[in-house]
Amino acid sequence: MAEFWRFGLKQANASIFGGFLLAVMLITRYWYPLEGLHRYDFIFLAAIVFQLFLLVCKLETLREALVIIVFHLVATVMELFKTADAIGAWVYPEAYVFGIGNVPLFTGFMYSAVGTYLARVWRLFDFEFSYYPPKWTTVVLVTLVYINFFSHHFIYDLRWLLLAATIALFYRTTIYFRVIDHYRSMPLLLGWFLVALFIWFAENIATFANIWIYPNQHDGWEMVSFAKLSSWFLLMLLSFVLVTLIKDIKVRRSLPIPGGIRATSD
Repeated sequence: MAEFWRFGLKQANASIFGGFLLAVMLITRYWYPLEGLHRYDFIFLAAIVFQLFLLVCKLETLREALVIIVFHLVATVMELFKTADAIGAWVYPEAYVFGIGNVPLFTGFMYSAVGTYLARVWRLFDFEFSYYPPKWTTVVLVTLVYINFFSHHFIYDLRWLLLAATIALFYRTTIYFRVIDHYRSMPLLLGWFLVALFIWFAENIATFANIWIYPNQHDGWEMVSFAKLSSWFLLMLLSFVLVTLIKDIKVRRSLPIPGGIRATSD
């Protein structure tokens, strides 16, 4: 039972930024008294202040802050494309000052919440892996995933082929995580699916809070299609590989021999 509670506390710690964003989104959906400041701009400023708070209080490392910057850049490019008038994959229906084109600047923090969660949970649970594929293969795969987020609007959607390639590359990979003293394990693919499922739930909360809406939600909120889970799974893959660029991958060479672990960036 102690391990169960410690697991929950560590997950809450890792999710602190994402949880903060969701809380601000929901609260301001029902109560927002600042007439001189757009709600989207308030969320943007609140995210910056909270990030500074985490850094000053040493609740977040500089490397984790670097993850946020990288995710901001990657996400903003995709957001600009997806929300372009010619594409219209989703829209941000409220007014804002801090934004570029059809994209309010707080949106980058939503993607950063995923990246910083991964960086924090990696540190808190001291991740180790077995049968992790060569890093260059994962970089090639997520590059194709990122390109497909754009190209599927013009050519055949390759997401199912990319999902199949992901399974082929990672089906043997196991992730080991330490809750208190002992390591537990699960297939890495299962871990990604569970986090993607959680993001899908968070997406439903965000669209309900009118943060963004899909074309089928213009006339009223409805649950986001479960089919979106495939996109979130691929986003998890992309996010995870981006985090590996600043993290050492601890690979278990011989199991379960103690000490059969070495750090590598291969």
